[in-house]
Amino acid sequence: MVNKAKEYEYNPLREMVTLYLFLKDIEVKYKNRLKRALFLVSDNDKINKERLEKLAKGDFTQEELYNLEYTPLVLEEIKILAKNLLEIQERLKEVRRMIEEQVPQDHVLLTIPGVGRLAAGIIIGIVGDIKRFPRPESFVAYCGLDPVVERSGKAVVRKGISKRGNKYLRSLFYFLAEMNYSRNPTLLKFYESHRDRLQGKKLYTALARKLARVVWSVWYNNRPYEPK
Repeated sequence: MVNKAKEYEYNPLREMVTLYLFLKDIEVKYKNRLKRALFLVSDNDKINKERLEKLAKGDFTQEELYNLEYTPLVLEEIKILAKNLLEIQERLKEVRRMIEEQVPQDHVLLTIPGVGRLAAGIIIGIVGDIKRFPRPESFVAYCGLDPVVERSGKAVVRKGISKRGNKYLRSLFYFLAEMNYSRNPTLLKFYESHRDRLQGKKLYTALARKLARVVWSVWYNNRPYEPK
C-alpha cells in the first residue's frame, strides 16, 4: 500500500520540478498556437531560437508580409507568442540547471543507462520517497503504466494501461524507453524478445513499464544498475 502522507511533505526539488513541468506545458501550448498562426502566412512552420528572435522583432519574409496584409491581427499574435516563447525557454534552461544541481553525482538512478540528471531529478522530485512504494507493482501503478485486464470466464483480455497515475512520469518513462532502449541492456533484451508480438506504441508502453520496474528496483534497494 502506498504511503500518501509523505507525498505532500515540502520538497524544494519537487517545487522546481513542478515549475519546470508547468513551463513545459505552457511551451507546448504556445508552440502549437504559433504554428497555427504561422500556417496562415507561411509554408515554414519551424520554430527554432533564431526564427523566434526574428518573429519577436517582426522580422518577416516578403511572402509573410504580403500574406499579413490580409490578416493584420496575426502579425501581433505571432510577435507576442514568439517573444513569450523565448522568455519561457530561457526560464526552462534556468530551472533545468537548478534541478540538475539538486541531483547528487553519485545518485543510484544515474547508474541506469539512458537516465540523465534531468530525468532523475524529475523522477525524484515527483516521487519523493521511493520507500512509500513497497512493491514494484504499486510504483508502476503510480506511473499509470499498469495494464488493464478484463476477465470473462477463462478469457483474459488486455485493454492497454490504466493511465490513472502521474501523467508526467508516464510520459517521461515512455520517452526514455522509446529514445534510449538500445542503450539499456535490460530494455534491449526485452525489445528483441517482444518486437514480433508487440509493435509500435504497445511495445514502447511495455518498455516504459519495464523501465519503471528497473527504476524502482535500483532506487528502492539503493543498488547500482546491473544488467539481468
